[in-house]
Amino acid sequence: MPHVSVMVPVSERAEPLVELYLEYAEPLRQAGISYEFLFLVEPWAREMAAPLNPLIAEGAPIQIFGAGHSVGENALLKLGAIEARGEIVVTLPSYRRVEADTLPKLIARVREGADLAIARRWPRVDSWVNRLQNRVFHSLLGGLARGRVNDVACGVRAMRRQVLQDLPVSGDFFRFLPLFALRDGYRVEELDAPQHPRDIGARVFSPGTYLRRMVDLLGLFFLIRFTDKPLRFFGMVGGALTAVGAVSLVVLFLQRLEGQGIADRPFLLLSVLLLVLGAQAIALGLIGEIIVHLHAPTRRPYRLLPLVSTSSSPVGDGRHKSPGSTAAP
Repeated sequence: MPHVSVMVPVSERAEPLVELYLEYAEPLRQAGISYEFLFLVEPWAREMAAPLNPLIAEGAPIQIFGAGHSVGENALLKLGAIEARGEIVVTLPSYRRVEADTLPKLIARVREGADLAIARRWPRVDSWVNRLQNRVFHSLLGGLARGRVNDVACGVRAMRRQVLQDLPVSGDFFRFLPLFALRDGYRVEELDAPQHPRDIGARVFSPGTYLRRMVDLLGLFFLIRFTDKPLRFFGMVGGALTAVGAVSLVVLFLQRLEGQGIADRPFLLLSVLLLVLGAQAIALGLIGEIIVHLHAPTRRPYRLLPLVSTSSSPVGDGRHKSPGSTAAP
């Protein structure tokens, strides 16, 4: 049974997988770590995984899994976690991000007590365009989601299997796994890792990609802060809209008492609209609270972290006296 499962999703851009495997498996072998590599490929990338077959025939610890249809990198990782056998799971992009000797260091962090160890490309030696995008993105991330992670885009991570099993992260939010782990009380550590020489080219994406990232940040903002208390979010929004609408209607009512006509004024329609939207937002918050309450028995939103413990905790037998207590005669 391997101790470490390295999952490599082949979804977007990919480099030759044989070279990738040989480069990143060697430090694990030298460190004496029992490992397996799981290549999770999209339908279009199956031909790219074919060169791995000779290595498998020679006994290399490689497994190849293919999705039936295009599902994306994050879904591949969630599906691959089901097939992984190691107690420690490592996620590795199909393109080089950091130097190969980073993997044993991340695994060592997990063995030393971290629940999730993530690689941070530092110092950055790539294009100033990439560094500017990274700085802007993480500035927004820190403001919206209270993020304390400096490189969520790296994708090179090591974690305990329990982290993947406990965190209900789906879709494109898998890239923000460290933030969800921090929210739930897991111990997350960041390791500075040398940036790979092949990860220095400038990358400029389409406007649609940047728009999707902004939508992801808004969704992350809600999930991180208001998953367990949706009424607080919808109540604030609805309360503000209702207050503005109510004040506007009061102003119109006073103007009507003074003899001014209000029937043909757009301001009347806007005031009523704000009042209705506010009431609907509050109602959505109440519905959300009901849903959270109904699913509370099956959810695990918080964790207890052992601060002080012993190797074997004694079981009380009723003879221990609390300070200030007296024994019965």
